[in-house]
Amino acid sequence: MDLESLIQLDKQLLLAVNGSDSLFLDGLASVLTTAATWIPLYISLFYLVLKNNENMKQILLIVASAALCVVLAGTIDDSFVKPTVARLRPTHDFQIGQLVDIVDGYRGGRYGFFSAHAANTFSIAVFFSLLIRNGIVSSLLILWSLINCWTRMYLGVHYPGDILCGLVWGGLMGLVVYYIYYRINARMATGMRFISSQYTSTGYQLTDIDVVINVLFFTFIYALIRACLMLA
Repeated sequence: MDLESLIQLDKQLLLAVNGSDSLFLDGLASVLTTAATWIPLYISLFYLVLKNNENMKQILLIVASAALCVVLAGTIDDSFVKPTVARLRPTHDFQIGQLVDIVDGYRGGRYGFFSAHAANTFSIAVFFSLLIRNGIVSSLLILWSLINCWTRMYLGVHYPGDILCGLVWGGLMGLVVYYIYYRINARMATGMRFISSQYTSTGYQLTDIDVVINVLFFTFIYALIRACLMLA
């Protein structure tokens, strides 16, 4: 299959998953794609890091690592990749732009390759999954990233190919940043491994992890309620 065939397939797939006749789903996608919706999650992750690390150097190292994930995954994309590749978003595409179902006039910026939402969220999901080493949190963070990816296609501002490349790049950056973090942290930490049933192997207390899980759960509930209220 040549490049042009892949591009056309990408457009067909986008039209298959983009939009719906449901005002509820329109509202839900709009709420979930908004960065402010996830502020409680970021605060809960910071709380988890703050409660479960030995000193301020380690805390700052993790915060800096998370910031580096965003810089490498999303900022590089927005600043260099998108303007260089210059692939029009579906909402701006001359061929299918009129067929794309948009919500409340939202079309996004001009260029969309690759998805910074996918790259940013997946880099954070990968980094914190490796950092915390808890199956439930890892699954929920990956689900969080994939939900963000769904909203971008639903709203018609990214092709599936944009999403896939964003996930691959974000996952790679999450791995790279964690490796850098691991090497630096090895010089700071005591090297202890936690075998208590109250901690993960990397020393994160399960009761503190529950805070992150609960925040994610209630954020999803909040999004559902907001979507229902938008119908009124």
